[in-house]
Amino acid sequence: MNAKDLREMNERELVEQLATARKGLFGLRFQHATGELENTAGLRTAKRDLARVLTVAREREIDPNRK
Repeated sequence: MNAKDLREMNERELVEQLATARKGLFGLRFQHATGELENTAGLRTAKRDLARVLTVAREREIDPNRK
């Protein structure tokens, strides 16, 4: 997902995307720790996606810890 798509989302969708990105990164980290992850490049991609979502949330002054 690119920043343009994230900026077009409303606040609710952005918060949902943030939660999804965090869960996805957690899952990849867990798989990597247990040796199940074959494509380790996915970790880098997931980290960058999470950073993009957090950046857009910060621009809009949305609390990223809100549920």
